[in-house]
Amino acid sequence: MPALEAPAAPVLPPTRGGRRGVVVTILLASLALHLGGLALFGLWVVARRFAKPEAVFELRETLKIPLAETREHRMSLAEHEAAAPKPVLQDKILSTRPALIDLPDLPRLDAQKMLPLDPAELVSDQLATLTGSAGLGTGLGSGLNGVGGTGKTAAFSFLGLKAEGRRLVLLFDVSGSVVNKAAASGMPLDRIKAETLKLIDSLPAGARFGLIQFVRNYKPFLPELAAVTPAARTQARDWLETEWSESGQMPRGGRGVISPEPNGLVCVLDAAFALDPDVIFLISDGGFWQTYPSDRRIPHEEFEAKLKELQRGRTPKVPVHFIGFQMREEDKDAWERLVRRTGGRLRELK
Repeated sequence: MPALEAPAAPVLPPTRGGRRGVVVTILLASLALHLGGLALFGLWVVARRFAKPEAVFELRETLKIPLAETREHRMSLAEHEAAAPKPVLQDKILSTRPALIDLPDLPRLDAQKMLPLDPAELVSDQLATLTGSAGLGTGLGSGLNGVGGTGKTAAFSFLGLKAEGRRLVLLFDVSGSVVNKAAASGMPLDRIKAETLKLIDSLPAGARFGLIQFVRNYKPFLPELAAVTPAARTQARDWLETEWSESGQMPRGGRGVISPEPNGLVCVLDAAFALDPDVIFLISDGGFWQTYPSDRRIPHEEFEAKLKELQRGRTPKVPVHFIGFQMREEDKDAWERLVRRTGGRLRELK
């Protein structure tokens, strides 16, 4: 009897969970392949970055080898130029024994007065000596004052002293002693006022000027330098005509008068340098007094210290020119030394 075959097992359809597992497996395998590819690419990039570049030889310029004749010529020329010159023998005048004639000693010269001569100064001194105060007239206007040049600095002359600059400050000592000495020297204060007006009229466009009168207190024209304009020239002329002092006094509380504490020329120098000038002219007899806080004659050492303080950090220094009247010998020597240190000069009108 034939054997009976077992019935085949029925094929069941895959469940939902089985299909999900297959899909997840495929995705993970794909992701692993991509990550492996990215890792290999990254390693390749890093290895290429740190790998040494291949040496490349390029010839950018054509080498020119000089000919043998050229090299020999250059070597001969260099050898000729390096050769030391032969010594030159010159006959010398020698003294082997004392001379039979005794020569006199050299005269003693004052080093303070060894200054270069100014032809204009010599001419003006001779005119003042020969003609006196009456001969000054108006002829000195063009000779003593004048400005030339249109460059960065202007060259001008005031009362026989030449200077350069674009920012000018004039300091006038109008004390009683200066009034008397100026008149005795043939250059009274009204004459100085006229020369000041001529100087202002001759200043070029672009220049600036300042005016300060002082005794112990001081009176400025303006609190800052005035530009050279027709209006400023007219204003300066009016100020000099109405405010110019020849009384020898400048009391505290007067119109436009500034009374510093302490007073005197030291404070006037502070006010002048505060205007940031290029050049300063000081007109006086060289003797300066102080009435506050005490009545005393200001020593030269104080002016020396003040000028050093005011000039500190200024490049170049501000030249201070001094025009004096009948100065005492010690005052003249001291101020001549002080103004020379600033690059200025001193001229005494006798």
